Amino acid sequence: MTEPRPASDPPVTGTQPQEAEVLRDMLRSPGYLKALAFCALIGIPVSLAAFWFLVMLHELEHALWADLPHAMGWDSPPWWWPLPLLLVAGTAVGLVVTHLPGAGGHVPASGLHTGGASSAALPGVLLAAVASLPFGAVLGPEAPLIALGGGLALMFRNLARAPATPQSTVLLGAAGAAAAVSAIFGNPLIAAVLLIEVAGVGGPQLFAVMLPALLSSGVGALVFTGLGRWTGLATGELSLHLSLPFPRLDVADVLWAVVLAATLAAVLHPLLAGARAIAAYVTVRPLVRTVECAAGAAVCAALYALITGRSPGEIVSSGQAGLTGLAADPHAWGVGALVAVLLFKGAAYALCLGSLRGGPVFPALFLGAAAGVLLAPLPGLGVVPGMAAGMAAAGAATLRLPVSSVVLVILLLGSSAMMPLVILAAVVAFIVTELLPPGSAATSRTPARDPAAKRGVGPS
Repeated sequence: MTEPRPASDPPVTGTQPQEAEVLRDMLRSPGYLKALAFCALIGIPVSLAAFWFLVMLHELEHALWADLPHAMGWDSPPWWWPLPLLLVAGTAVGLVVTHLPGAGGHVPASGLHTGGASSAALPGVLLAAVASLPFGAVLGPEAPLIALGGGLALMFRNLARAPATPQSTVLLGAAGAAAAVSAIFGNPLIAAVLLIEVAGVGGPQLFAVMLPALLSSGVGALVFTGLGRWTGLATGELSLHLSLPFPRLDVADVLWAVVLAATLAAVLHPLLAGARAIAAYVTVRPLVRTVECAAGAAVCAALYALITGRSPGEIVSSGQAGLTGLAADPHAWGVGALVAVLLFKGAAYALCLGSLRGGPVFPALFLGAAAGVLLAPLPGLGVVPGMAAGMAAAGAATLRLPVSSVVLVILLLGSSAMMPLVILAAVVAFIVTELLPPGSAATSRTPARDPAAKRGVGPS
């Protein structure tokens, strides 16, 4: 029997007091506290696995795009270099999609997902990522890391014979994914914010998911940071060392940020719609059409190299290294090179989003930064505000996660000096993207008889 509620307590008639009661009950629940402790422990092995997975991707990419060309007598990869590598990627991913459980993970054109993680799908997800990312796919590693973290967390739960309840599945999946994602972003805060915003939860459910995700990513970041220092191995640095100082923001910066954000949202919208159409096209005949799209991305990189005389490596891969180089020396890129990299990398990005496996974050950030540098000579704008607004706008328009985009860009810049501009650009880009007519889902053109469609290929 419960005691009567004191007269001074607020009546439980509104939403907020009810949610507070639910939250208190949840935190007092022994089952939730056990799950929270298990999530903290999960962060250790998941971060270890994520670290070595990223090291493997980084070392393999460096071997294929730097060591091997140097060993063959070239200072940089020749223009035709992406063709054989991306053909290998397309063939391998097509075989994974058609023969292994889970179809290699979510199609990147459908965005980031936290659900659907399973230990059975892990081999296919990892193989597809290893075949895509080091071989030149214009994608990032965040989506495979989410699947890796969530799948490993559930696998460890099964090994420990812990109760497999719907709540524990959600909590452990989010915690494992956050611990793995913190490895690539190098910060537990952005990992937790990203996973929470992707999950789209609110109220008491927000705290239920936030606490294990934040705890696991924090533990994982400690392990990941220590491993990097002890081993001396690199996974790809996620920080920009700007060669220019942060300027004082003025009215011109604000006005140009609004224009830049709206323009990028309007340009990226059809690009992403095209990626979803490509995903629907590939699903009908996954093996053959994945190879076709990978070859198309390779042709984009080869044409860029032939036209500009620059390395095809600036088109392929996630753009993480290119983003660092762009921030360090933006004046090394002429107008023609910036226009060319936007056109060819954008086209290769759409092709890879619809066919290969990886995440959409890093190429979008690079495209936004390149657009900001291109428009930096506009009266009153400048390179640093242009890059900051461009990255925030491209991230929000591509991911439709404005809060995560703001946090990520601020962490990349390493300063809050551009925060008002970053927030404004992300919000404007998000609103414009949401107001534009939605494109058709990638599965809308997929025949029901197609085996790949039954495995959940394409947007959910």
